[in-house]
Amino acid sequence: MFRGATSVSLDSKGRLAVPTRYRAEILEQNEGQMVCTVDIRQPCLLLYPLNEWEVIEKKLYGLSNFEPDQRRLQRVMLGYATECNLDKSGRILLSPTLRSHIKLDKNIMLVGQLNKFEIWSEQAWLAQIAEDIEIGSGGAFATSEELKTLSL
Repeated sequence: MFRGATSVSLDSKGRLAVPTRYRAEILEQNEGQMVCTVDIRQPCLLLYPLNEWEVIEKKLYGLSNFEPDQRRLQRVMLGYATECNLDKSGRILLSPTLRSHIKLDKNIMLVGQLNKFEIWSEQAWLAQIAEDIEIGSGGAFATSEELKTLSL
C-alpha cells in the first residue's frame, strides 16, 4: 500500500526517484514496471504498478465504444498511458507529454493513494490540499453517508 506525500525532484531528464520504502514492493510484484497516465478529475498524473494498471485496463476495455462519455474516458486514460520502468537507481522517466500536461517543473509531490501514486506539481498540490482541508473543515467530510460510518 502506498501512503504519504513525499517531496521529490525531477532531474534534467524528467526522472523522479521513487522513495526507497516503495521500491522493493514495486520490484517484487511488478519487476519495476509501472504505468503513468493523466487523472481526468485533478491536475495530476496517476502512477500505477503494472498489476494495478491491468485492473484499470480491464475496466476501460469493458466500456462501450459507442457511448461518447465512455469513449472519451478510454481515449484520455489509454491515450496518455505510458509505461515506466524503475531503473537500477530507483528512478522512473516521465514522458515529456505527461510532464507538459500538468506543467511539472523540478519540484513535485508523490502522493500515495493505496494502490497508486498521484504526481503533482508542488504548487498545485499545496493549493489542492489547502482547498481540501478548508472544504472538509466546513463539514463536507461529514455529509457523505460512506464517510459518516468511517471511524477515523
